[in-house]
Amino acid sequence: MDSNLELAAFAAVKNLQAAGLTVATAESCTGGLIAAAITGVPGASSIFKYGWVTYCNEAKISELNVLPALIDEHGVVSEPVVAAMAAGAMRRAGAELAVAVSGNAGPTAAEGEPPVGTVCLAVARRGAARPVHTETVFLPGMPRNALRTYIATKVLTLLAGATQ
Repeated sequence: MDSNLELAAFAAVKNLQAAGLTVATAESCTGGLIAAAITGVPGASSIFKYGWVTYCNEAKISELNVLPALIDEHGVVSEPVVAAMAAGAMRRAGAELAVAVSGNAGPTAAEGEPPVGTVCLAVARRGAARPVHTETVFLPGMPRNALRTYIATKVLTLLAGATQ
C-alpha cells in the first residue's frame, strides 16, 4: 500500500478515535480502497461501521437510497450524487461521518459521461454546521491506479480534518 495512503488512514483513524466518532464508506471508482486503508490500521474496528462498494447505479440506488432522478439529472459522477451516497451510508450505518466517491478512472468515457480523470467526493458529518463537503477533482492522464490511490488519500485526509 502507498505510504501516503497509509499515513492518511492512520491520521483519520486516530482522529476519529480521539473524537469518539464512527465512519462509513461508500465507494465507486476507488473500489473499496478507502475502507481497506482504514481497516488496515490497528484498532480501526472501534471507528469503522460499514463500507459499501457501489460500482453500478443500481447498487447506489438500492444500498444507499440514492434517488434515480438525481442520477438522471446530474449524472452518477456529480457532487449531488456523492452527497446522497454519503448521506445514505451515514444513515444506514448509524455513523457520525461518511465518505463517498464516484468517478471515471478510465480508460475511456462513454458518451455523456464526464471525461476520464473526473472524480467527485463527499465527506458528511451528522450535526455539523456544514453537514456535507463535496468537491470535484479533475486529473486527466493520471494512470487508473494512481488516480484511485490519490483520491483515497485525499478523502482520508479530509476525513481526518472533519473530526475537529
